[in-house]
Amino acid sequence: METLDTAKEKLTEKGFLDIETPKINYVEEILRLKKEKNAVLLAHYYQIDEIQEIADFVGDSLALAQQAAKTEADIIVFAGVHFMAETAKILNPTKKVLLPDLLAGCSLADSCPPEKFSEFKKKHPNHKVVTYINCSAEIKALSDIVCTSSNAKKIIDSFPEDQPIIFAPDRNLGDYLNKETGRDMLLWDGACMVHEAFSMEKLIDLYKEHPDAELIAHPESEAHMLKVAKYIGSTSGLLNHVKNSKKEKFIVATEAGILFQMMQENPDKTIIPAPAKEDNTCACSECAYMKMNTLKKLYLCLKYELPDIEVDAELCKKAIIPINRMLALSK
Repeated sequence: METLDTAKEKLTEKGFLDIETPKINYVEEILRLKKEKNAVLLAHYYQIDEIQEIADFVGDSLALAQQAAKTEADIIVFAGVHFMAETAKILNPTKKVLLPDLLAGCSLADSCPPEKFSEFKKKHPNHKVVTYINCSAEIKALSDIVCTSSNAKKIIDSFPEDQPIIFAPDRNLGDYLNKETGRDMLLWDGACMVHEAFSMEKLIDLYKEHPDAELIAHPESEAHMLKVAKYIGSTSGLLNHVKNSKKEKFIVATEAGILFQMMQENPDKTIIPAPAKEDNTCACSECAYMKMNTLKKLYLCLKYELPDIEVDAELCKKAIIPINRMLALSK
């Protein structure tokens, strides 16, 4: 069994405190520690069910950023991925922000290295830069404004029609937004591996089994998926659509974690995950990074207040500007 000191030494390498926790009731202890430390637990819809059940707030990227901006808690525990906790820290530089596993990254954020993007930006000096929130603090600092899938169209429409725009890092979302806004934004060539994992071939077979189902999709999905979707929307948009629709059956093309909330809100409706290309246990598309957070890691990070997220003070000052612009436009 590793001691706390040994676990701390290996924290950067492992991403979490690897300590044995015999006979611990994680849910009871997490709830107790939250109260004791005045901590708030924010969780993304893609987290495992057990974490969503005990979170103080579950939401999409926009709602989580808004919650992080207004929380009065002393500690923010972010059950999500690294860029989300980093955004919370930028919004709360004096508060402690914890992430259960430091290695919970994001394939989309990783597809936009700051050095390469900086060079790309320099080649197009007359362009404004709109970046999807799924990116690093360094990319945010290079941006004019940040957006989420919930508010992206509104953000882009806020620019004059003749203003050239770079959109990064998601090419699928950017392509969708070009079609929605009638613009010709310059797109960075990045993508989310979860939303590129859907199989059209398997989807056709699934449709044959459920001809009465409606396909709904997240705009990070590839163009061929969006072309056949009956509704396209952000994570919260998809949830609201299913709740308000008279349809009884849905095939959902986004990360499968959303199904937990969807089924909670719509117990009488049939919710089917869109099939992934690879064969896995859930036959759906899951984000391995989102699923790295567990109740044990969450308990340990809250108990020992590690791993905590740090963002350079100067970087914070630059990155907060485009985030605040987004929040002001999203009220």
